[in-house]
Amino acid sequence: MGQSGVQKRILFIVNPISGIGKQKHVEEMIADRLDTTKYISSIIYTNAPGNASEISSKAAADGVEIVVAVGGDGTVNETAAGLVDSATALAIVPAGSGNGLARHLKIPMNLKRAIEVINRGKILKIDTATINDQLFVNVAGVGFDASVAKKFAAAGKRGFSTYLRITANSYKNYEPKQYSLVIDGKVVKRRALLISFANSSQFGNNTSIDPAASINDGYIDVCIVGKMPFWKTFFLAPLLFLKKFDQTRYIEIIRAKEVVLKRAKGKSIHLDGDPKIMGKELTMKINPLSLNVIVP
Repeated sequence: MGQSGVQKRILFIVNPISGIGKQKHVEEMIADRLDTTKYISSIIYTNAPGNASEISSKAAADGVEIVVAVGGDGTVNETAAGLVDSATALAIVPAGSGNGLARHLKIPMNLKRAIEVINRGKILKIDTATINDQLFVNVAGVGFDASVAKKFAAAGKRGFSTYLRITANSYKNYEPKQYSLVIDGKVVKRRALLISFANSSQFGNNTSIDPAASINDGYIDVCIVGKMPFWKTFFLAPLLFLKKFDQTRYIEIIRAKEVVLKRAKGKSIHLDGDPKIMGKELTMKINPLSLNVIVP
């Protein structure tokens, strides 16, 4: 039981169309694996973009102890948005395509085992961040990966193979862009394939451009990636999976608390893999230790 001997309230927010459909059996998994001596559970299914934020925000206001995001990075992002700076903890049952934050936190990809992590109830405080006041908890970015995120969101089929195909088809013709950044007061100008703001080490699908990123150090890692010749991608892409891409000469990593980025056009960005359209100027800010998360 909980410390006071009273069961805690736990709300599962399920995205019914997330990822590759792993979440379809979540009700029976909860019934099978959730410790009912500790928790009284309820389930709500989302029905529109932004719905998870409304649900989690209301749950936090009502004093629900744990809110569980059942879905991918987009569902995690929305659920977290309603919980930042509250006492309510976020838990994750990963059912998406990339599951970046869950992988960084070592949450099992197996749904039943992820529910067992919730039973243990260990809480870690993590940093969150915003770009133009919109939240991200894992990785946000501009440039090539934002362009891929936009195409991936529009693709009929989810999954890593679709993401890989879109990335490969888009790379050859993508022209690096000029960016001006003010990083904690210092001006940095770069021509880059992409610029990522990494709170965690995970891009998703177990790939990483910044293996040393810490989720609770009070900093965001600004990862400036240059474009490599197409033939080199066959040799360098595996380094993303081997967690060694940061050792190549194509990436520069600068730790920051606040960044103002300027670009020639208002265009796509992505927040935790979800594409958004924003203007020419982006302001990134860190919010240290602002979210409670259940971890193994």
